[in-house]
Formats: sequence, C-alpha cells, structure tokens
Amino acid sequence: MSTLGYDSDGATIQQHEYAYARSPDQDAATPVRHPIVVVGAGPVGLSLAIDLAQRGQRVLLLDNDNRLSTGSRAICFAKRTLEIWDRLGVGDAMCARGVKWNVGRVFFQEREVYKFDLLPEAGHERPAFINLQQYYAEAYLAVRAAELPNLEIRWKTSVVGCRNGIDGSADGVTLEVDTPDGRYRLAADYVAACDGSRSGLRALLGHESQGRVFRDRFLIADVRMKADFPAERWFWFDPPFHRNQSVLLHMQPDGVWRIDFQLGWDANPDEEKKPEAIKPRVDAMMRAALGREVPYELEWASVYTFACLRMPSFRDGRVLFAGDSAHGVSPFGARGANSGVQDAENLAWKLDAVLRGRAGEALLDTYASEREDAADENILNSTRATDFITPKSAVSRLFRDAALDLSREHAFARQVVNSGRLSVPATLHASPLNTPDRDTFAGAMVPGAPAVDAPLGDGRWLLRRIAGNGFTALAFDAPASILRAGAEGLAALDVVELPANGHAAERYDARPGTVVLLRPDQHVCARWRAATSADIAEALRRALALH
Repeated sequence: MSTLGYDSDGATIQQHEYAYARSPDQDAATPVRHPIVVVGAGPVGLSLAIDLAQRGQRVLLLDNDNRLSTGSRAICFAKRTLEIWDRLGVGDAMCARGVKWNVGRVFFQEREVYKFDLLPEAGHERPAFINLQQYYAEAYLAVRAAELPNLEIRWKTSVVGCRNGIDGSADGVTLEVDTPDGRYRLAADYVAACDGSRSGLRALLGHESQGRVFRDRFLIADVRMKADFPAERWFWFDPPFHRNQSVLLHMQPDGVWRIDFQLGWDANPDEEKKPEAIKPRVDAMMRAALGREVPYELEWASVYTFACLRMPSFRDGRVLFAGDSAHGVSPFGARGANSGVQDAENLAWKLDAVLRGRAGEALLDTYASEREDAADENILNSTRATDFITPKSAVSRLFRDAALDLSREHAFARQVVNSGRLSVPATLHASPLNTPDRDTFAGAMVPGAPAVDAPLGDGRWLLRRIAGNGFTALAFDAPASILRAGAEGLAALDVVELPANGHAAERYDARPGTVVLLRPDQHVCARWRAATSADIAEALRRALALH
C-alpha cells in the first residue's frame, strides 16, 4: 500500500499520495458482500480497522481521499489512547516520535498563577500525553494496516449511497461508492461510519448532530522555530500581548509549535489565516514570553469555531457511528480524537463477538449506550471549559477573573479554573455489562473503569501483559483453574496470576483471593474478594449481553 516507514518525516508524509486501484468488486454481477466496511481512514477508522483485523476479521476500509491529513489538527494523545495503540502495535512508534509531557502552566495577564502535573505518581509506562501531529498518527496506523493481510484499504472511494438492508433482507447494509472508474455497489454485514464531523454517511441516512455552536473563533498557527519553551502546555488568559482573549501553546515534533489564538466572533477567517495577520500575533507573544522575537516559518494555519454536538443515537440498524461522525467537542481538552479512539476500541470487540456468534445484537446496542454516555461527559466538560475560556457576559468574566486571581495563592480556586479539562477515559458506571459489586472495595477500579497500568518487575507492565483479544481475569493469589472453568463455552479467558502485594495489588485494592475481570477493551466488568466458576460464568454472560 505504501513505502512510507516509521522514519519518514512530516513533509514527506503530508505530500505522499496512496495509489488508487480498481477493485474486482466493480466488475461483479451482484454486490460483493464484506463482513465489515469501515468508512474513513482517519485515526478512528484506522484504529477500528486494525483492531478488527487483529481479531481475525476481514475488513474493508474506504476513504474518499488518497492522502493523510495536513497540518497538526489533533495533536494531544492521552495515556489511554497510547495504551490502546500499544495493543494495536503502533504505540512505541507514536511515543518515539511524540513530545511527552505531563505539566501544564496557567497564566493570567502578566503572571503565572499555577502549574499542574497530570501524572504525579510513578509506575506508569506511558506519559499523561504526547503531542504528535495527526498526520504522523495516521501514517503510523496506515503502516500497521498495510501489514495485515485481512485488511484492505481502497483510496479515492467515496460512499454516495447507504441504506440498511440487502435485497429486501434487514441483515446487512448496501453501499454505493464512487471511484475514478465510476460507481458500483457493495454489501456489508456491518458498516462503521468514521468519516468525520462532516460525515457523508450521517447525511445519507438522514441524521443530524444536535447541540451547541459557540459564537467565537480561534486561529491555529503551526510555526517551525527554535525556542526555549519547555515541553509543557502553556495557557494564557488575557495576556498583555493579546488582550481580552486567550492563547494556548504546545510543542510538537520537528521543532514545530502549535499556537491557538482566540479571535472573537467578528473575526474574518480568511483574513486571519494570512501570514501578514499571523506574524504580529506570534511576534508579540515571543516578546512577552521570551523577551525577544524568534525567527520562525509558518507551516499551516486554520480558523475554527467551537461546537459541542452529538447524534441522538450512535446506531442505525447495521450502521454504527464513531468519532467525529457521532460527536464533536471543542479542541480545548483534547477530547475529540482520544474519545474517538476509545469508541473504536469499544466497538471492535463487540462487532467481533457478534460476527463470531458469541453474542447477539444486544451487545451492539451497548456500544451505542456506553459511548453516548461518554460523549455526554465529554460534551459537558468541553462546554464548561468553553464557557470559562470565552465568557459571554460581564458577570461571567468577573467570576472567571476572580477565580484566576485567587488561584495564585489558594488551591481551592484552582479547582474552578478551566483552561480545558484534559481528556480522561470514561468510566462506564451505568453499563448494563457491569456486574455490581457484592464485596467492599476501595479505589478507582470500579466496574466500568478502564484498567490502570502497573509495573510487574523486570521491565514488564500490566497492560502489555493483558493486551490480548479476549477477556482477562487478574487473579491475585487466586486459583486460576476455577476461573478458566467458568469461562468454558462462553468466551476466551486469559488468567493473569499476580501476587496480592505490590503496585498492581495496591491499584486494584487486591487481597489474597481477589479476582478482577476485564473486558476485551480492558474495562473492569466485575470483581470479587473470592470468585467461583459460577461467578465467572454469570459475569461473562452479562458482559456479552446474553441475559
């Protein structure tokens, strides 16, 4: 598919074009049927397609373009996303290229008011975040996709028609696609719509995203320069170089810096993207932050508007929506791509289980309900951040500025300051797949929580050890044979035997005999102080929506 390797540079990646090839499906007398068609080769669609292919499914991935994204776009990838990408075989490449960071600084007018550390404890393999331009992320995923013989990507293939059903049957989806060689039809058991915020599939099926559009505009400027800023997230409220507005600064690989300038609703997007408009803003920031101007080159610029939206339902029959096609949030907080990759992880194992006959359609309904709840959480946090960053009344601004003033000296006020609460994975508290606790536990590893990493000694890590395709039982000095017996005839179960002391035991509040059951997407679905085979069987049936 591509000669691009992990050592390719950003300019090469952005200029690379993937080859279009005519498919034999185009000449078939009747539409060729595929088990899974994924639409959209961004980070979400590629992650989903790779995950399904690694599980042994045959996957067809369609994209209307033949190039990766240009400009930084999504750049902040969170610890949980990196852990998912570890399982997909690309985490090491992402982290090797990305800029690792844990620390953020908040400034108000002329002064720094406080800083924070997103990963204050030791004992985690991955950092809280890396900064990596979206084109790198897509390129590394595309390289991995090309290594999988059961994953086919068709570039320059646009979906122009979509309906549930195949020749009068409701058990599939019919697609019409447009290519340089003309149109043809495809059939699929299931379709995953990962085609972004302007989703063509969403429009073809007559759906709209609902929510709130904020009356403000922001400029993104990617500039290449040699500067003395550390690898931290810097956020300014009302700085002297950009009065009554906000500014965000991030370091990226290759000496490229991402700067976001708040512009106000009346700004002209076309004018603001011009180099002669950007240069004075960047120069003023440099003089204020570094005491001097720094030579730089403008690489890419864009103007965007905040919106917090989602579809009412992420499922329409055999079509399932993920990522920006299903939900959208403002960029502050890095919730868009990270939540989209979590959508993909949630959907992959459930589609695999259904296609293998291990679960029914009810399991796919839980994809929609779980990720709709996660989207609501992200939208709530994103809306709160946007309201704080861009107050729309004198009273709101007075409250915000008072909180910032107080935060210089008082820790309690820092809980109010919101420069974009940074992405954390959703805990699926309300999931019907959870088995309620019957025993008393402490800590954050409640049913529905994503598994947390821990060192196992000798350079080994817990999440690497449980990076399989099935369910996992963490057995803390608990009998493995009993646990495996409970899974017979229901699901593949990997039992990881662990001591009832050390980092893992502490983080999972384990005692001798404790068992923690993890779903294939590494979310806790049950836990016991002592578990029987019947407990395991019942929890697996519940986790597969077989009740």
